Parts: sequence; structure tokens; C-alpha cells
Amino acid sequence: MRVRTILSAAATLTLFQSISSFAAVPPEVAARLGQDLTPMGAERAGNADGTIPAWDGGLRTPPAGWEPGMHHIDPFADEAPLFSITAENQDQHSERLSGVSRAMFRAWPETYRMDIYPSHRTCATPEWVYDSIANNALTGELEEDGNGVLHAIHGRPFPIPSSGLEVIWSHMRGYLPHKITRQFAAIIPTRSGSFVPYSAQDDAIITWSDPNITDANELDNIAALYILHTVGPARVAGSVILVHETLNMREGSRQAWSYSPGTRRVRRAPDIAYDNPGTNSDGMSTADSFGGFNGAPDRYTWRVVGKQEAYIPYNSYRLGSPENSYEDIAQMPHLNPDLMRYELHRVWVLEASLRDDARHTYGRRVFYIDEDTGSIIQAEIYDSRGELWRLQEGYATVAYEVPACVGVAGISYDLNNGRYLIGGLLNEEGPINFFAEELDEDRYTPGHIRRLGTR
Repeated sequence: MRVRTILSAAATLTLFQSISSFAAVPPEVAARLGQDLTPMGAERAGNADGTIPAWDGGLRTPPAGWEPGMHHIDPFADEAPLFSITAENQDQHSERLSGVSRAMFRAWPETYRMDIYPSHRTCATPEWVYDSIANNALTGELEEDGNGVLHAIHGRPFPIPSSGLEVIWSHMRGYLPHKITRQFAAIIPTRSGSFVPYSAQDDAIITWSDPNITDANELDNIAALYILHTVGPARVAGSVILVHETLNMREGSRQAWSYSPGTRRVRRAPDIAYDNPGTNSDGMSTADSFGGFNGAPDRYTWRVVGKQEAYIPYNSYRLGSPENSYEDIAQMPHLNPDLMRYELHRVWVLEASLRDDARHTYGRRVFYIDEDTGSIIQAEIYDSRGELWRLQEGYATVAYEVPACVGVAGISYDLNNGRYLIGGLLNEEGPINFFAEELDEDRYTPGHIRRLGTR
């Protein structure tokens, strides 16, 4: 893989400097935001051959026919693929294939295919979030050990990063609307392809995104409040978890509780972290793999490998359409290639290596982070022996009514057992409510999740 590091003249002194500095960028570098950089820190210009367009503000207007309460309409439904990549012709495109894509071709050379579509840089957020990101560039800092974010709020805390830790924290603290509710499905097919979906309702107050708060010190070290209520199948229905996510994990680590319908008790749940099995994952994912990566980054060292032009999942509206059932999507041995859309975009390549003094079931992880969204879009996961074990993909869209850069699903492939877990599916559920103003912080207590589980 040819990976190129982007070090423009104006940023050479600040990009990827020693992690010991922890300083925000100087004003002359921050001034690049909204100029040669987008308001979120990506390169505004397209690439040399025009296959990646310049960012022109993103997708901020719903397409004709969309109304509130509907699933998102695909604004690119009439586009046809430019070409397809298969195991047979992958060498012709090798410089623009991530390690994840190449591993998929090795695993399933006869059936895996990538349909490549025109690239659209659709990511957008509200203007007031851009203002906060610009301020974050001047004020945002890492906590002393890199295990938290200081003096930033609302959006990407490090739009012009100076270390791998700043890149991963910008992934974890990107903008999401303040109050969100949804019902979603997760599917873990057997090797024969049969499955019974997990169904869950979750909601969150992203205190980090509260537009009424302008100083992170007002958050009392809480970045988000989250509830996950499993409603099916019957053997797990009624289970509830509650999470209080923190900004500075050195000052206070993630707090979590779980309610079990079997014991009818609420207990502290310190295992909702690190490499403990993810909720409703059948052991196919870890707690810190949700959304690509989440939680404390302290068990790894983080290194920016560089930047690459890569074909990645993007504008995945077709995958999330209610016209496609879960049976249409969850085919074996991988997702249905007919429903997938790949585009050429620039990604940061970020490597996380397990520290010598730390324990984790994953020895090394390589993340591909879309420059526009700042989010993990693909990941290679290696075991303690250095063998490739799992592959992850996230399927990006834009909620144009907000606007916000979100996803319609995420998948983890296990190369050892030949199975996969796909979660966040909405096709047979209702759409996400990004304006759930009815949510109140009093909901996010151990007593309340007990009442949820016993209804």
C-alpha cells in the first residue's frame, strides 16, 4: 500500500509533532479552517485527477420528496457504478485499496465485489458547530496522559491534529445532534446464513453537543448519557444498560450500569469497556469496537501512518433503504455487494499498537478515518500473535435535515469463524429521531433503567 503523508508548508511545524506538547495550534494555522481546509479540517481541494471533488459545503438540503418522519431518500439513486473491482482486477487498483478491502478479496475471491461510484463529499454540520470547531483549534488540548479532552466542545476537538491521539479523540468527539432516539436491529448470521435479529431501542443525550452550553467546564466531565434497551428476541428481552461517558477519563472513567430481567437487579457494569464482549454481540465484537473505537485509548500507542486515497463505503443510502429487507442485506459469506456503494475519498491511516504494560485481546488495530467526517470507516484488527483476525466497516450517510454526518450500519467480520455481526440496521425499523427534545437527563439513572426493564 502506498501511503502518503500530507505536510503542507503552513502546517509542517504543527502536524504530528511530539505528543509531549499537548498545545493547541497557533492562530495562523487555525486560520486555515474555512480557507484551504474545510471548517472541519479536511483538505478543501479535490485531488490531482479530479476523481475526488473539492468540498463545496456538503449536503444540507433534503432531496425532493423527503419529509420528516421518513427514512432518508438516496439523493444519488440514479447514478450507475463507474466500474467494479473484483479479485481478478484488484491489482489494477491496488494503490487505492485499503488493507481491509484487500483482505476481503483474499477471504472471498469468488464472491466479493466493490462497485465504485462517483465521489460526493456530502459531510456537513450546522454552522454554529463550525464556529465551535474553529475555537477548538485554538483551545483544545489533551489531558496530561492523553486520556481525555480539555477546553473543547460541540465538534471535532482537534481539527488540525498534531498526534495520533488527537486523531482518535476527534473521531470519538465528533458532532452528533444533542438528543437522539432510535430502534435498530443487529444480525449475527450462522455459517448457514440463518439469523434471528436482535432488536433494541436506544437513546442518548449528547451533552457535548448541547448548543446552550459554550464552556466544557459546565459539563461536569460528562460527554454523553446513553441507554440501550434490548426488546428481542425473548431470551434477552428486557436487558438494559446505562452509560455515562466522560470527557476526561483520567479525572473520572466511564460509568455504566446494567439491568438483568433474570435477577431483576441493577448492577454496576465496569465490563462495558475495553475488550469485554460487546452487548448483544455473541462475542463477535468488543465493547470498545462500537462505532469503530470508543472509550479510553490508554492501552495503545497511537501513530499516524499517513494519508491515502482509498475506495471506502460512502453515501450508503441504498444499504439503509426500507426497500431492502434484512434478508436482502445479510447474505453469506458477506453483505450483498449489490447494495454497497464505494467512493474514492482521502483517509487518515492510524495505527494503534498495544502497550507493553497493557492487556487487550486485540494486539494491533489499523484504522482508516475519512478526512471529512473524522470518523473511522474501516479497520483491520490483529490478535496478540499479529495475525489478522477481524475487519470492520462503517456505512456513512448524511442526515441532511440536521445536517449531521452519521451512519446507517456497521459490520465486524471474523476471519477465523467465517461469521459477521452487523448492527445499527434501520431498514425494518423507523428512522432515527435526531430532534428528541422529550429526553431529560433525569431519565439516565439506575432507578430509571430498572423501571424500563420491568415494563
